[in-house]
Amino acid sequence: MCGIAGIINKNHDVATEIYDGLIALQHRGQDAAGMATFSQSFHSKKGLGMVREVFGQQDIESLKGRMGIGHVRYPTAGGIQLEDAQPFLFGTDLFKTGPGLALAHNGNIFNALDLKHDILDKQEYSINSNNDAAIMLHIMGLDLSARSSASFFDYLCNAVKSIYQKAKGGYSVVALVANQGLMAFRDPHGVRPLVWGTRNGMDHIFASEDSMFGQLKFKLKRDLEPGELVFVGLNGQVKSKIILQKEFRPCIFEYVYFARPDATLNGVNVYRARQRMGENLAKKIKRIYPNLPIDAVIPAPDSASTAALSAAYTLGAKYSQALVKNMFIGRTFIMPGQEIRQQANHRKLSVIDQEVRGQNVLVIDDSIVRGNVSRHIVKLLREHGAKAIYFASASPALRWPDLYGIDLPTREEYVAYNRTEEQIREFIGADVLIYQDLADLIEAVMREGNLKFKRMHTAYFDGDYPTGDVDEKVLVGVEGFRKEQKSTYLA
Repeated sequence: MCGIAGIINKNHDVATEIYDGLIALQHRGQDAAGMATFSQSFHSKKGLGMVREVFGQQDIESLKGRMGIGHVRYPTAGGIQLEDAQPFLFGTDLFKTGPGLALAHNGNIFNALDLKHDILDKQEYSINSNNDAAIMLHIMGLDLSARSSASFFDYLCNAVKSIYQKAKGGYSVVALVANQGLMAFRDPHGVRPLVWGTRNGMDHIFASEDSMFGQLKFKLKRDLEPGELVFVGLNGQVKSKIILQKEFRPCIFEYVYFARPDATLNGVNVYRARQRMGENLAKKIKRIYPNLPIDAVIPAPDSASTAALSAAYTLGAKYSQALVKNMFIGRTFIMPGQEIRQQANHRKLSVIDQEVRGQNVLVIDDSIVRGNVSRHIVKLLREHGAKAIYFASASPALRWPDLYGIDLPTREEYVAYNRTEEQIREFIGADVLIYQDLADLIEAVMREGNLKFKRMHTAYFDGDYPTGDVDEKVLVGVEGFRKEQKSTYLA
């Protein structure tokens, strides 16, 4: 999962605001950060590490221009290498007659290598990255360089349509067009989020989340529609068009884990959705274990806190923050490599002994992915004298890989792979294990009503992929590629 932001400002340089926006999106990617702006020419800076590690004051001052895009990354495709960091820039020297472009994206295109080979076979261009964004940029640039006499916006629509027709996956994109303006578009199923904000009727922002809008004095205008392109010119003119729209199926894991609780995506407030996840989970616990003695409900920090607080209220139990997280350790879910994740797990959590010793505790996490965190938490609580440990997941068991931008590379990595719930319970060492039912998770997100979508992307739970073009051959190919990328990184 990555985070993207694009801003166009009528009067002022945008680098400082993009920097602030990337800080607000840091939870979506910690491995690399980058920014590109335009003022007569492109200016860019990107590097490995957190936003504050990549950009200094001199960098921000050198990134001139009234329009710009930014990106925070963790490796969905490609590795943790500087050449895979975004945004990607290409100029007229590459595309001959086309405009210069800069592009950043969030998501994953699972046929990216096939598209890369097609480009290399037909053109004398070099693509030095396997990153989806670089490949998308080539497709778009080649389309724009072949334009005829239509309007410029029509050229953009045709270029984006070409991506929609060729790229298989889920993605949201922000891009700069030299001397023209800022564009943003979203995949035809709307799997990955993209929100649009305005300020004073003149300035525009597009981002993965609206979490930073208030801080930057932007107001949420709306989410981009699935398959929609929006273009804001340097002259302030705004044009939009739905180019190719299919069934709207936004990613449910945004609400479970990725998005900040203060975000509102696709008309659903993330905090409220997580409250309802906790409520529904507690109702299941009461139904299945009506006499389960629970002295305290403890969240696995931090993304499970909202659900755990709601569950404690519904259960009539004490809420306790007995697990304390070191805030300087990153989110282990999006850390690259199993060994690195396990090391981080051991460093990031400590226990308030007085809250758990001799107590029957219910631990709630947003999900159980590889089982590393769950197993370590149970072990820690045992060491601190917990009488009984019940473990509950606010989402169902993960069993299928995600092909649209989440680092769940192989089915074998899931703790639920070829295991029953009882076997998972034994593996993590809990006395009781409870998973949220998928229907209850979906209800928690969709309860607000009057939504534009009827179904969600839940393939990691049930194997129902929105794009409808995923079979065993595709899964094996994607898993093989990601294993290769991981082995290259860890070598």
